[in-house]
Amino acid sequence: MPEYEKALRPEDLTRLFVERSNAGDAAGVAALYEEDAVMAYPPGNQTVGREAIRALWEKVLANRPRFEPEQPLPTLVSGDIALTSTPPKDGAGARAQVVRRQPDGSWLRLLDQPEFVPPTR
Repeated sequence: MPEYEKALRPEDLTRLFVERSNAGDAAGVAALYEEDAVMAYPPGNQTVGREAIRALWEKVLANRPRFEPEQPLPTLVSGDIALTSTPPKDGAGARAQVVRRQPDGSWLRLLDQPEFVPPTR
């Protein structure tokens, strides 16, 4: 696997995700996740493990979507675990990730909920 820039702060993961997605780098996106990470995507399903996340992003990035940076909300940190989140630019729902500090001090995503939608009443 190529050497990628590491997330030195939990908030760096969002920026690195946007950069790598816009470059069409599915392996680079997958490198932001722990080996056994769980992603709640596609909607209503789960993608489990870095390799499955890479395969999913290969399909998504084949359509060359363009991602825009989203301003992170305040990060909640407890020891080596943190909760990061961003409000989507379209104002619909939210995004949240549980991230974990690695032995080298960098951060990787453990749980990723890329889309929360408001409940309908």
